[in-house]
Amino acid sequence: MGRLVFLVVIGLGGAAILISLGVWQVQRLAWKEGVIAQINSRIAAEPVALPMQLDPTRDAYLPVRVTGTLRADYIRVLVSKKDVGAGYRIIRPLLHPDGDILIDLGFVTTENAAGLKFEEGPPLNIVGNLQWPQEVDGFTPEPDLARNIWFARDVDAMAAALGTRPILVVRRDAPQLGGPLSPMPVDTRAIPNDHLQYAVTWFSLAAIWSLMTFFFLRRKSGAIKS
Repeated sequence: MGRLVFLVVIGLGGAAILISLGVWQVQRLAWKEGVIAQINSRIAAEPVALPMQLDPTRDAYLPVRVTGTLRADYIRVLVSKKDVGAGYRIIRPLLHPDGDILIDLGFVTTENAAGLKFEEGPPLNIVGNLQWPQEVDGFTPEPDLARNIWFARDVDAMAAALGTRPILVVRRDAPQLGGPLSPMPVDTRAIPNDHLQYAVTWFSLAAIWSLMTFFFLRRKSGAIKS
């Protein structure tokens, strides 16, 4: 009988732990959805002038409006766009009164990028969002400087290569810009939010654990009676 009680305690305790993990993931889901909603609201807010002092944490996603002349030099960052295929993000320096900054102008396919050339033009008004993307990890190859191909956006490294401040504005709108470039504006799709799947997994394991405990106890109880 004592062994049967022990098995009941183990069964109920295991199920309680698994259920508590599922509840925790549901709470995390609500928290993450709130964070994403705040970021989406910030992204779509009315753009402001570029602040003099910037902080990557405080000012991430801040919508800004900048005016200046785009320099002719640029960086190509290899990316893939859904339903389009491989291409490049084009990063160009913008001559700014407070110091040159980086502008992510958007996406161009590999075919259209082959003969792409830029020149300094008249001043432009560009609306976009500040971003300091964390795309570099231990598996990211070093930039192929000979072919001007980068494999991730590293704001500090790109700023050093182009001689600008480490500030990146990702273009949202620039009516004066034509050509093959299409904007790839900042959004929240890259922010992981797998808490619902985790919650379903923990609750499913709790149900399986409970069923296994029930059948095991039933079998043991029958064996004791016989």
